[in-house]
Amino acid sequence: MMPMMGMQPQIILLKEGTDTSQGKAQLISNINACMAVVDTVRTTLGPRGMDKLIHDARGVTISNDGATIMKLLDIVHPAAKSLVDVSLAQDAEVGDGTTSVVVLAGEFLKEAKPFIEEGVHPRSLMKSFRQASVLAVERLKALAISLEDKHMEEKKDLLKKCAMTTLNSKLVSGEKEFFAQMVVDAVSTLDPSTLDLKMVGIKKVQGGGLRDSFLVDGVAFKKTFSYAGFEQQPKSFHNPKILVLNIELELKAEKENAEIRLDDPAKYQSIVDAEWNIIYDKLAKCVASGANIVLSRLAIGDLATQYFADRNIFCAGRVETGDMERVTKATGAKVQTTVNNLDTKVLGTCERFEERQVGAERYNLFTGCPAARTATLVLRGGSEQFIDEADRSLHDAIMIVRRALKHAQIVPGGGAIEMELSKYLSEHSLQYTSKAQLFIRAFAKALEVIPRQLCNNAGFDATDVLNQLRHKHALADGSGRCYGMDVNTGGVCDTYDAFVWEPALVKINAIQAATEAACLILSVDETVRNPKSEVPDAASGAAAQAAMGGRGRGRGGGGMRGRGMRR
Repeated sequence: MMPMMGMQPQIILLKEGTDTSQGKAQLISNINACMAVVDTVRTTLGPRGMDKLIHDARGVTISNDGATIMKLLDIVHPAAKSLVDVSLAQDAEVGDGTTSVVVLAGEFLKEAKPFIEEGVHPRSLMKSFRQASVLAVERLKALAISLEDKHMEEKKDLLKKCAMTTLNSKLVSGEKEFFAQMVVDAVSTLDPSTLDLKMVGIKKVQGGGLRDSFLVDGVAFKKTFSYAGFEQQPKSFHNPKILVLNIELELKAEKENAEIRLDDPAKYQSIVDAEWNIIYDKLAKCVASGANIVLSRLAIGDLATQYFADRNIFCAGRVETGDMERVTKATGAKVQTTVNNLDTKVLGTCERFEERQVGAERYNLFTGCPAARTATLVLRGGSEQFIDEADRSLHDAIMIVRRALKHAQIVPGGGAIEMELSKYLSEHSLQYTSKAQLFIRAFAKALEVIPRQLCNNAGFDATDVLNQLRHKHALADGSGRCYGMDVNTGGVCDTYDAFVWEPALVKINAIQAATEAACLILSVDETVRNPKSEVPDAASGAAAQAAMGGRGRGRGGGGMRGRGMRR
């Protein structure tokens, strides 16, 4: 008995089946998981990047946009999910550089891995990486070239070059000049004080070629479902009055919202007549307002359609909320929930309205809108997947031009700025006598992954190109600081003179976000996972119910029966 008394009791903190992994092995495992994710998207970087075909329950997606791929991969590893978050954050913040930020974060972790294996404390690495990030951002801001003092026409030309750089790596790169001009024109029509992204609509029409795409200086949306009598309505107006409603103009709406009981069958006809009178009264008030165009979020029935056609009024029901919002902002119309006491102040206007055939679809176009500046891009293309990718590409370009207008500072692309920052940090690291020297130099080396990956994706020898770039950036007079990788020749060139420009904000955000993502993963030293907690909700709900039932029976000999007796 004596040995038993000296034994320590077993302490159970976590549920049975809980898996805990901790220490150096867990940290290395998390880094390896992130590296596997990075290897998936790294081949999409740059103008010669490859596309990914993702087939899931939603269909087939062909894309080389980092954020889109990361979102569709449906990653389950908890540490690797942080790379998905950082990619989506980059997309939401600046719109481009989504692949770069993932590749950079992966490279920071790759450089940190040998130090972790040798027993370096992760906090030392994190401190040095954050210092290096601050230094890199300060240096980048000093190297950035401002476009603020340029004239509007000159600035538009520079913005077009930024858009072309973004579109260079997309599926639509063959028509980058055509689309870059379209994007700059669209963003230029917006209100300069807000540059509201919602005021730029993108509509996709299958059929035709990319060159058949066009820009509408106003609002355009697909013709809604219409009843008989629609063809008799006028299809174009000059300076029309526009009435926007949020009510149904349909006969069935009246009879579904009321119940009437009659004691005399002879009164039935008077009830039917009253229904018709209600709808006719609504329609008459719409006409009396002086409106030439009536739009509604809800249905406009066959009776109303014919009624408006007879009076030369255009109508469209079931207009999508986004399109309706842009119409109201652009034309100055106010959404009405009743047709009583309609005033001319609630009507909107535009210079011209017309219905136009685009491919197999018909589109309603409102142009020359005075109240707010807006534009709509109508995209054409052969296949649905191709148009979807063109849509994502133009979204990135619009975001870049919008950001460049707000923060008009650019840096040379093609890996030039990364090489310059790498050289600067390598030199700066010599000021440290501690281990920080090694860590900052590792951070500097990681920045070289961008030009290296650009070379690999273009099929050139990365070692030769990086040696040429290091030579150029090491020149004492600083004449080589704008030299980056030339994807056309496989050599190096002055990317600033070649108009390969990127907004400084994209690079700043990418470096900061990648550093934070890497530090987040380095700070995790233990993962606790309980497989039982991952059962579907139904099973967990049943288990909870069983537990509740058990407690009920304990109190009153069959919980449900006991409560029934009390009632």
